[in-house]
Amino acid sequence: MSENSTDKRPIRLKGRSFLAIQLSPELPFDNWLARLDDLARRSTGFFLGRPIVLDVEGLDITQEELKDLIGELGERSVRIMGIEGARPSILGLGMPPAMKGGRPAADIDPDAEAPKPAAAQAGSSAESGAAAAAAVAEKSRPEAQPVHLAETGQLPSLVVDRPVRSGQSIIFPEGDVTVVGSVSSGAEIVAGGSIHVYGALRGRALAGSVGNSNARIFCSKLEAELVAIDGLYKMPDDLDRQLVGQAVTIWLDGETIRADRL
Repeated sequence: MSENSTDKRPIRLKGRSFLAIQLSPELPFDNWLARLDDLARRSTGFFLGRPIVLDVEGLDITQEELKDLIGELGERSVRIMGIEGARPSILGLGMPPAMKGGRPAADIDPDAEAPKPAAAQAGSSAESGAAAAAAVAEKSRPEAQPVHLAETGQLPSLVVDRPVRSGQSIIFPEGDVTVVGSVSSGAEIVAGGSIHVYGALRGRALAGSVGNSNARIFCSKLEAELVAIDGLYKMPDDLDRQLVGQAVTIWLDGETIRADRL
C-alpha cells in the first residue's frame, strides 16, 4: 500500500470510567478463597459478568503466587480486569494490567500538542455524571422505568418509580437511590450513597459503593439476598431472623454491619 493511499484520519482514544468490584484477598489465600466460595454459594451468579479489580497492596507475595491466585479466581468464573497496589516486580506478561484508583476521564487526544488544564480533564460535573448514571440505569432494564434525578443536599438522588424486576440492575455511584416499589429476587441496587426501598427488598442492595461508610439501607420489608455497605456484606443467614419481613434500617458500625427495625 502506498503512503498516499493511507487513511490519515487520527485514531480516537476515549477515556471511560466503569463501576468495578474490588476484591482484596488476604493471606493465607486458601482460607480467603474458601470464604469467597461461601459467598458465591449463597449469592449465585454474584461475580458473573462483572468487572473485577484485584487489590493486592500490602501483600508479601511472589509473581507465581499472584498467578496461582488469578488462576484460582478464573476457575471460579471471577475474571480480573486489572490489579491494583502490586509491585512492578510481580506483574508479568499475560497478567491483567496494573491499575491505579478509578477516576472520571476525559477523551484522550494523542495529537494534542499540549496537555489540557486539569479542570478540563477532570471529567463531568456532578449533574452530567448523574445524567450519565441515569442513562446507564435506564439501559440496564429490559423494560423502561421512569427515573428522576433530584438534588438532595450536596449529592444527587436517583428515584425509580417502578419495582425493580429480577435480572435488572440500578447502578448510581453519584448518590442515593430511592425505589418506589419492591426489588425482586435476582435484581440489584448499587448506590454511592444510601438506598431507600419503599417495598420489599428481595434482591441485592450495595450502598456506599464508592467508599461511603456513612451510607445506609432502608427498606419496608427485609427479604434481601445480600446487603453491603462500603464493601462489607451480610447474607440473610447472617442477619437476625426476627428482622426478616420487617421494616429495617441497616448501617455500618466500624467493621460490623448493624440492622434494626425502623
